[in-house]
Amino acid sequence: MFMPNTFKYLSLLLLLAFSVGANAAQYQLGSGDVISVSVHGEPDLSFEEIRLTDAGTFTFPFIGEVDADGKTSGEVRNLLVEKLKDGYLIDPRVSVSVVSYREFYIAGEVKLPGGYPYQPGLTLDRAIALAGGLTERASTKRMTIVRGSEGSRAEEEATMNTRVRPGDTINIDEGFF
Repeated sequence: MFMPNTFKYLSLLLLLAFSVGANAAQYQLGSGDVISVSVHGEPDLSFEEIRLTDAGTFTFPFIGEVDADGKTSGEVRNLLVEKLKDGYLIDPRVSVSVVSYREFYIAGEVKLPGGYPYQPGLTLDRAIALAGGLTERASTKRMTIVRGSEGSRAEEEATMNTRVRPGDTINIDEGFF
């Protein structure tokens, strides 16, 4: 027998699973990301790990250099399918997924400043925990994040609940007493 509360919990779980999948599908690849490319039935065209170059590109057999910068894994998959159909394979079945995300960086009044591996769902408070916590002089009111690609980087104010993205640079300023 299905109880009303059970239905609510199942609905909530499905909604959560969909939103996590939707966020992953919208993730834009960039320099430093590591992807995996699998072409069904073609082991010579399948790679467990490909690190994107500084320009956000990678080299693929028959195709050459592929620009993945700013594209989702689905867009890269579609691009590879189209290129492989053009004289190489009749019906290529390709999958592209992110193996590891590019790092984010944290500087200023944290105990262990530096670069750290991005994790989906990361917030500023968790990023600070990865960096060993705040120093005694840290301000929780003066925190900024620099986001964007090299050509369009913008600084924005942040709170402990601000989402961190791969490639972000976080700065924790010193507080004045």
